[in-house]
Amino acid sequence: MEALVVDDHPVVRAAVAMLLRKAGFLHIHEASTGSEVLPKIREHKPDLVVLDLVMPGLDGLDVLARIRASGMKCRVLVFTSQEPLHYQDRCMRAGAEAYVSKTNNLDHLQKAMGAVMAGYSYFVKLPSSSVALNALQRTEAQMIERLSDRELTIFQCLSQGMSNKDIGKRLNLSHKTISTYKVRLIEKLHVKSGVFLRDIAKRNHVI
Repeated sequence: MEALVVDDHPVVRAAVAMLLRKAGFLHIHEASTGSEVLPKIREHKPDLVVLDLVMPGLDGLDVLARIRASGMKCRVLVFTSQEPLHYQDRCMRAGAEAYVSKTNNLDHLQKAMGAVMAGYSYFVKLPSSSVALNALQRTEAQMIERLSDRELTIFQCLSQGMSNKDIGKRLNLSHKTISTYKVRLIEKLHVKSGVFLRDIAKRNHVI
């Protein structure tokens, strides 16, 4: 069996590769950027892709969309530090078979690998919004849910204090484009200015 590990951190790639070898994968390929993924899938035809969501250039959501659009058949396990509350459903809809948070121990990743290769999915149970969230958070969560994948990524970056220039560099977009997204986010999330984006992000576990 063959696998492709996609993560921009070499230590993470090494840890994932170790688990894959234990799971019986004989050939393990690696990629550190989203733009490398589709060419490597075409070349190696991996049985499993272990994919991070946060990478330079194309992020994981972009990669999932392109895999689906290409019609290539491969199982994708998302292994990321992103909060599942806002990202798991998006990944599921985009075609991922599993979602594992990096905050969990590696046993979860190992179980997810086994489940996916056996033909099952592996997702965490998310809290019911009606029980876990108050009225304000439910409204904000609904607004966040309506953001596009790219808007959500930029929202998170802005909330973490990244400059427009740094976000543009990471996503291969111009400073002007990021400014346009920022204005759009302020309108869509109904805040007075970009200063308040961080408050919504923290309240709703985006950061």
